[in-house]
Amino acid sequence: MPLRPLPKPRGELSAAIIELLTRPPGSVVPCAPELDPYGEDLQLTLHTCYELHYQGFAGVDESWEWDPDLLRLRRDLENQFRATLHADVAGGDDVDDELDRLLEPTSGSDGIAGFLTDHGTPDKLREYFAHRSIYHHIEADPYAWVIPRLRGQVKASLVAVEFDEFGGGRGERVHAQLFADLLAGADLDPTYLHYLDLVPAPMLALVDMMSMFGLHRGLRGALVGHFATAEITSSPASRRLAELARTLLPHPACAHFYAEHVEADAVHEQVMRRDVIAGLLATDPEQARSIVFGIQVTNLLEDRFAEHVLRCWNADRSSLREPISALAAPV
Repeated sequence: MPLRPLPKPRGELSAAIIELLTRPPGSVVPCAPELDPYGEDLQLTLHTCYELHYQGFAGVDESWEWDPDLLRLRRDLENQFRATLHADVAGGDDVDDELDRLLEPTSGSDGIAGFLTDHGTPDKLREYFAHRSIYHHIEADPYAWVIPRLRGQVKASLVAVEFDEFGGGRGERVHAQLFADLLAGADLDPTYLHYLDLVPAPMLALVDMMSMFGLHRGLRGALVGHFATAEITSSPASRRLAELARTLLPHPACAHFYAEHVEADAVHEQVMRRDVIAGLLATDPEQARSIVFGIQVTNLLEDRFAEHVLRCWNADRSSLREPISALAAPV
């Protein structure tokens, strides 16, 4: 499959880095300026650097992945992002309390699913899918980086969850593939990161957080906390989204992706809580603060994403940087 072209810049730094990646490795890398940690320029630059560890970009030399000066720039941007995340969450070390909060029922009228239930249209659901495509195209990939950093039953249990995420050994059932099928069923383009140029910073920040946690061994607890949060909150959310997809979009692939997550993630919730988190804390109790950080940051960034989408929809405008129609039609 052809690689995606480099994205369109969103500021001076992302423009400089995107242009830099068209040159040979070893070219001069700019220093990182102070930027809005949640802003378009910083988040796109981070996303571009991280993508070199995933599929890469068309025309970009693969040696850029480990260019020391580019890694230094990425580190400086990560430090800005991490400092802001730490400042914006409460922190703490009570893992059980944080996990219990995730299980508290929410109002059926809240959030994006609530808006779609009351005011949803096929186009708004497609718009939501375009946002989420940046997440679901790499849905379980960042978690694979934590596997060699775990031991014993903790590792085995996390791998068991990952095995399901990767389709139980069947390529057509890999969850990223199921979401690509959903996109095609919704008359959207299913190719990898097709909607990157349209998706604004709130979703990029969520995905960049996953990559940052995965790439740093010192953030292994935070990644486990994020993974557990995703699994614990997925089943009820997926049930509502499956119902919405059946109502608003006729293709069965649109509901199938979410229906697949309802039962699977209910099981994953128990495995992540009892086997992975409890096991990790039993052998490495100092990870409690990191796990809590991962849970709280996931909720923070999901809330920021939902607030952005709902603010735009309540103002009767697209939550994307440009309407989906601004891109070429699906192939």
